[in-house]
Amino acid sequence: MHYLNEHNISIFLIQIVVLLGLARGVGELFRKWKQPPLTAELLVGILLGPTIMGRFMPFWHQAIFPNDLIQQNMLETVAWIGVLFLLLETGLEIDFASAWRQRGDALKIAVTDIVVPMVIAFIPCFLLPDYYLANPDQRLLFAIFMATVMTISAMPIAARALHDLKLSKTDLGFLIMSALSVNDIIGWLIFTLVLGVFTRGTLDILNVFIIAGSTIAFTVICLTVGRTLIDKIITGIKAKKMPQPGVPLTFICILGALCGAVTQKIGIHALFGFFIAGIMAGGSRALSENVRQVISQMVYAIFVPLFFVNIGLKIDFLKSFDIFLILLISVIGIAGRFLGAWLGVNLTKLPKTNRLSIAIAHTPGGAMEIVVGLLALEYNLITEPIFVAIVFGAVISSVILGPWFSYSIKKRKEISVLEFFSLRGIIDRLKQNERNTAIKELCEFAADQDDLPEAESIYQAVIAREEEMGTAIEEGIAVPHARLDGIKGPIVVFGRSPDGIDWNAPDGKLSHFIFLILTPKDDYDSQVQILGVIAKVFSETAFRDLILKAADSHAIWSILQKAFASKHVKRKGRIKR
Repeated sequence: MHYLNEHNISIFLIQIVVLLGLARGVGELFRKWKQPPLTAELLVGILLGPTIMGRFMPFWHQAIFPNDLIQQNMLETVAWIGVLFLLLETGLEIDFASAWRQRGDALKIAVTDIVVPMVIAFIPCFLLPDYYLANPDQRLLFAIFMATVMTISAMPIAARALHDLKLSKTDLGFLIMSALSVNDIIGWLIFTLVLGVFTRGTLDILNVFIIAGSTIAFTVICLTVGRTLIDKIITGIKAKKMPQPGVPLTFICILGALCGAVTQKIGIHALFGFFIAGIMAGGSRALSENVRQVISQMVYAIFVPLFFVNIGLKIDFLKSFDIFLILLISVIGIAGRFLGAWLGVNLTKLPKTNRLSIAIAHTPGGAMEIVVGLLALEYNLITEPIFVAIVFGAVISSVILGPWFSYSIKKRKEISVLEFFSLRGIIDRLKQNERNTAIKELCEFAADQDDLPEAESIYQAVIAREEEMGTAIEEGIAVPHARLDGIKGPIVVFGRSPDGIDWNAPDGKLSHFIFLILTPKDDYDSQVQILGVIAKVFSETAFRDLILKAADSHAIWSILQKAFASKHVKRKGRIKR
């Protein structure tokens, strides 16, 4: 039996300090530049790996990353724990129940965003010369795999873009995330089937049916009976007031390991099990936003950076750099996902102003594309040049998303919040201190405005939307909203709660500033702009303190009027320039 010695542990700790420190440091710098930390993490790995450091400073590279199997396995194990938990966290972000309720539009977008990229990618990948293939005899499997890679969108990257533009709580953001959720489930299901068939080494029809049947059965059981059972367990943990977030975190980790073991036994990769476990746990309403944030921060602060840095340590990117492959995979990936989502969104009745934004949100490959590529490389389904091209395609699509998505939002017709908001729409002190009753108070207040439905119908619509996805955002702000039949234009009502209301906010803070936003049924555009402006105006701590200390509704109105007017003038100025 071999035990780790002090030298192994010392080198391992030095590696963690260097890799994690640089990855997080450069990642934060990239985040300030509105770029995904993924790019920084890969860059650090390339700099410290055989591509740069190994080529130009071999002595130091060998000293820090020795060519020793035990040493390499220590770091490799941590990296794979990282990718397992990345899939678990991705599953947590998927609200299957809400996505299912949106299945009309979301399913149309998701299905076309699976089929179209596969069709676009399959032919050029099937026709690639033999020297690009790991095994020319498995050309069909290779082409199917590459077509599958092109379908998987990076939901975390899209979610980040929505968050940065203050759109994550809008109906537009909700639809985008629902469609991406369905896309992820179908995409990972197809990929794991392809990988399972490949590991059998043959396209034997019986094997295909066994793997497909087992995978589909496991998925259906988990997303039906499994979700209900897990919800009861997490609800019980909360009801018994067990330590938070420790107990839920432990339970979710155990659930991920259990599902991973089951899928590995079935003959598909454990990653799919962790992904499904995340979906089951994420569907529980008893799992607070704060607990979700703790899990997300743990994964993205520690494990994910080490995983992506480790990729750069394993691959010589200069040796495997092929500009033809990079351009081919980048173009067919971005174009395929964009055209697929564009076709899907045009099959819906959504307004034209939203269609470009939704299609763009589906274009990044991001971390998921790289993870799938690495699995294929590990199983010798693809060559290193193909993998390097997949990495570059994922990075390019992730980098361009932010500016491209922002451009699509700025193309919308400009409006001013002051068109739909006035002194009559302000409650300086909400009487209720619980979420649902506070919403009811705001709905009753709004119903007194001209040409609005009765309070109960407004309340039911707002609560239904709130249950699908909570509307609390950071720093004490909540924006409950609904789209209603029978109203001519948007209505905005504001309520202040000096003591704060528990709105299950992502940052765990109480909500003090509550905006009720009501828009016509077919009006997505106004809601997006109103919510975005409110979030930006309230992003400053000094401004929030000013509103909190205002003496009455007249003082609040005076402050808000100046802020919204100023924001409108600045936007107009930017447009004119």
